[in-house]
Amino acid sequence: MAQPTRPYYSSKGVSAVYYDLLTAADKKLLGDLEVYAGLANGPSQILELGAGTGRIAVDLAQRGHSVLGLDIAPAMLDQAEAKRKALDPKTAARLRFKLGDMASLALGETFDLVLCTYFTLAHVPAGAAWKNTFKGVAKHLRPGGLAAFHLPVEERMRESPPPSDKPVFMHPLDGGGAVALYILEHSFNPKLGRMDLVMDFVTRPASGAVAVHSHERLTYYLADPVPFADAAGLEVAMAPIDVGGVGAIHVFRKP
Repeated sequence: MAQPTRPYYSSKGVSAVYYDLLTAADKKLLGDLEVYAGLANGPSQILELGAGTGRIAVDLAQRGHSVLGLDIAPAMLDQAEAKRKALDPKTAARLRFKLGDMASLALGETFDLVLCTYFTLAHVPAGAAWKNTFKGVAKHLRPGGLAAFHLPVEERMRESPPPSDKPVFMHPLDGGGAVALYILEHSFNPKLGRMDLVMDFVTRPASGAVAVHSHERLTYYLADPVPFADAAGLEVAMAPIDVGGVGAIHVFRKP
């Protein structure tokens, strides 16, 4: 029977389960926490879109900011909420997580800083979803507030991955066994600015039982964010900030 291919971060997949292991091992993310913290001017009210398991939101709350983390994947938010509950009471009180869609923001509050982190915007096609996201971000920003969008660079989206029998990630699991990640398929459509990866998460139990496979599809879309920002009434605040050579953080300001 053919292995089904699920969307990345789906509740039946395992990409959400191993997300923290993957990001901790990804040296190309080094420095992004400092970039986001540097955009905040004193203790700030911050909205993070695509908060995932809370890696960035927790860090910002620990720095003294009040943070609302929004994500569309319940499997990710469950982990984020578990982290929040494990924090000291004062830090936990500055942190909230909410299930929601960044393309239809209606939170009834405004923020000093809005972050769209780790390629979150790239998960959706660069059309109406991007337009609506920028419009919603502008609506939820206070005058003078900043919005930052972390997007992949085209050169890396074009790159071919290692052979499908070579893992791009492998990590031991508590209690024995290991998880490995293989890239089975890769394609890039320059006209659509679309990259597709089919990944195989392979979990090998310590017991020697048969390995469990989870095939999951990750899709990224790329476009110039400036026209979308312009249409939403946001202006470029600074030059894009490189992160690990694979992405850049684009920062805009609400006049």
